[in-house]
Amino acid sequence: MKQPQEDAHKLIAIVEDDPDVAKIIEQVLADFGFKTAWCRSASDLLRRLRALSPDLCIIDLGLPDMDGIEVMQRVRAQSACGIMILTGRAHVSDRVMGLELGADDYVLKPFEPRELVARVRSILRRREASNSGNARQIAEFSGWRFNTGNNTLTAPGGEDLVISTAEADLLRAFVSSPNRILQREQLMGSRDLSPTDRSIDVRISRLRRKLEPNTNSPAFIKTVYGAGYLFLATVNWFSESGSAPFEPPHHALGKE
Repeated sequence: MKQPQEDAHKLIAIVEDDPDVAKIIEQVLADFGFKTAWCRSASDLLRRLRALSPDLCIIDLGLPDMDGIEVMQRVRAQSACGIMILTGRAHVSDRVMGLELGADDYVLKPFEPRELVARVRSILRRREASNSGNARQIAEFSGWRFNTGNNTLTAPGGEDLVISTAEADLLRAFVSSPNRILQREQLMGSRDLSPTDRSIDVRISRLRRKLEPNTNSPAFIKTVYGAGYLFLATVNWFSESGSAPFEPPHHALGKE
């Protein structure tokens, strides 16, 4: 089976203490053209993270030296790479916590190899879409600046926050269509989610905690009951060089 050429340039860091499971993941990804690096512990990954510069980290929650949730948070603070949690923990609370704290996806063991690869590709495509274009485009609203080229959100006080690919997808949809109601179905896009799936609401909650001083009375992301969400702000767009404002790019969230 001929694999997409772009996959051959992608490095996936696998953080898994079970060598048998790690070998399976490595083989599956290699079969589909990905490069891999196995880290058998949290400390191994964190020590090598800067040198590896992975496009995506697949992190087990049950690591011997550190809980996977904490590992994920540390990776998110240091890198804009994609993050997938791959674990045997099936509790809803673990899934919600993982997504709330920045994971792009949460996959349960045992996994179906083709589905794992599809989910990896989905995260990477969304990340590439964020970096597409010759000039990075920056959205500015109420003192905030969102760099769509590297998913960096800068607070009015100057603090830089690296947000997850999933959070960036949502924020990009909002700043591209301010003052318009976006339905949950639009925000879910073409992803295979049921009408009762809560992941969109979880990501909205994560964005609110970063943007809103009072999440109980949000100033930016308004819930329009029975309709969807409204991003209430005036948005100006700039190139990375700081040139004059321009029209935002056409955005289609979730098109894979």
